[in-house]
Amino acid sequence: MFQSLVDVILPVFIVIGAGYALTRAGYFTAGHIDGLMRFTQSFAIPCLLFRAITTLDLEASFDPRLLASFYLSAGLCFLAGMAGARLIFKRDWEDCVAIGFCCLFSNTVLLGLPITERAYGIENLTGNYAIIAFHSPFCYCVGITIMEVFRNRGRGGGKMAGAVLSAMFKNVLILGIALGFIVNLSGFTVPETVDNALSLIIRAALPGALFALGGVLVQYRPEGDLRAIGFVCAVSLILHPTLVWMFGKSFGLPKDLFRSAILCSAMAPGFNAYIFANMYGRAKRIAASSVLMATGASILTVWFWLMVLG
Repeated sequence: MFQSLVDVILPVFIVIGAGYALTRAGYFTAGHIDGLMRFTQSFAIPCLLFRAITTLDLEASFDPRLLASFYLSAGLCFLAGMAGARLIFKRDWEDCVAIGFCCLFSNTVLLGLPITERAYGIENLTGNYAIIAFHSPFCYCVGITIMEVFRNRGRGGGKMAGAVLSAMFKNVLILGIALGFIVNLSGFTVPETVDNALSLIIRAALPGALFALGGVLVQYRPEGDLRAIGFVCAVSLILHPTLVWMFGKSFGLPKDLFRSAILCSAMAPGFNAYIFANMYGRAKRIAASSVLMATGASILTVWFWLMVLG
C-alpha cells in the first residue's frame, strides 16, 4: 500500500509543492499565480466540467444512493462545524456559518479528480462528476442561504433570495455545469472542432490549478485559532469520509461509486472555503489556514482511505 502513496498521491502534491516552492522563492509572483488561478478556475475548469457533463450518461451516473451518501454527510459536517464553532469556540453566528462552510466544501475538483483518476483510472470518474455536478450549487446554496438568514434577520425573504440567486449565477463553475446539462439533455452534439479545442484547454486545467493552489497557499500562515483550525481539519478529513462510508454501506452503493464518494469526501477543504469566508469577511484566517493545513494533512489521510478501499 506504500506504492499507492508514491504512485497516486505524491505526484499530485509534488505539483502543489512546486507551485508553493517556486512562488515562495520569488520565481513566480502573486500576480502570476493570480493569473494562472483565474485561467484555471474561471475558464479551464468550467470547460472541463462542461465537457464532462455533456458526455455523461445521466441515467447511469446520478445514482440517488451516491448523492444521498455524499450530501447527507456533507450537510451533517456543516452542522457539526457550526455547532463546534458556537459551542466550543464561542464564535458569533456569522463566523459559525463560515466555519461550517469550511467543513462542508471538499476539494472535489483540484484534489478529488486527479487522485481518483490516478488510483482507479479515468473510466472510474463517473461518480466524481456526478458529485461535482451538484457540489458548488449545493454548498453555496446551503452556505449563502444560512448566512443570509443570520445577516438579514427581520428584513424579509426577498433580499435573502436575491442574494442567494445572485451569488449562484455569478459562479462560473455552476454556469459551466448548467450549460453542460443543457447540451446533454437537448441531445445537441458539440461540433468536433469545438470539442477538440475543449480537449486542448482541459489538459491544462488540473495541473495548472494544482500548481496555482500551491502558489496561493504561500500567502497564508497557520497562525492563531489553532484549535478551531484543527477542528475543521478533523471534520473535513475524518468525519466526512467516515459518514460517507456508513451511509454508502447502508445504502448498498456500487463499488466504483462508493470509492468516488469516499475519496471526494476525504479531500481537504477547497479554496472556495476561503472565497466564501472572504466574501462575507468572516473567519478568514481560520478558512485560509484550514485549507493550508488540511491540504498537507490529506497526504496521510487520503493514503489511509486508499488502503481501506483496497
